[in-house]
Amino acid sequence: MIFLAACAGPASSPKTLTVFAASSTLNAFNEIGKAFEAANPGVAVVFNFDGSQSLRTQLEQGAEADVFASANQSEMDALATQSLISNSQIFLSNELIVILPNGNPANVQTLSDLARPGLSLVLAAEDVPAGNYARQALDNLEASLGPGFKDQVLANLVSEENNVKQVVAKIQLGEADAGIVYNSDAVATPNLQTLAIPAEFNVTARYPIAVMKNAPSRALAEAFVAYVLSPDGQATLKKWGFTPVTP
Repeated sequence: MIFLAACAGPASSPKTLTVFAASSTLNAFNEIGKAFEAANPGVAVVFNFDGSQSLRTQLEQGAEADVFASANQSEMDALATQSLISNSQIFLSNELIVILPNGNPANVQTLSDLARPGLSLVLAAEDVPAGNYARQALDNLEASLGPGFKDQVLANLVSEENNVKQVVAKIQLGEADAGIVYNSDAVATPNLQTLAIPAEFNVTARYPIAVMKNAPSRALAEAFVAYVLSPDGQATLKKWGFTPVTP
């Protein structure tokens, strides 16, 4: 557990740590945030969860944050190019899975069914990490399922969402027959059915985390990143369906 003595004690004034984080980390980071607050009395962790591309844009436009946790490296690299972040570190990995509404009304049994005419599919938009990874997986599957598979699947696309949690919500509500999200989203969401994507066709998403160069609460930010990478932080990430970077 990470403690900051300067933040403890009744005489300390409240301190806020602002974390911009990929929407897929919502459940795990909310739990991590509560643990960090408990270890550091007087500290309030405030999260802004959204698609990584949206968070990056907000930061480029001057939004104030202490920590940025992205679902892909490219958003982090864009901020590094502008000297907005300190060095980033990979803190977890994630893979993709197909989710289906409870009861699977469209009777999706195999991955080839995603190309069936009339099926309704929802994905994150292509500029969202989850949407980009999903399209990479479809490219990989085309090598096995035949030319044109990806185009046939994308012809069934009825909605493109700004973040992966919106994809999950559409499937929960039965507004589409299938969606492709992160494994962690399936773990965190009850009453969904799933269809695995074999490892040889799947895509591994590696998430980087960094302290912002102009972090208002730098010491807290560094302590938070250290906690995320600690055994306790990694255990929480594993609990929520992520693959930790440390055992």
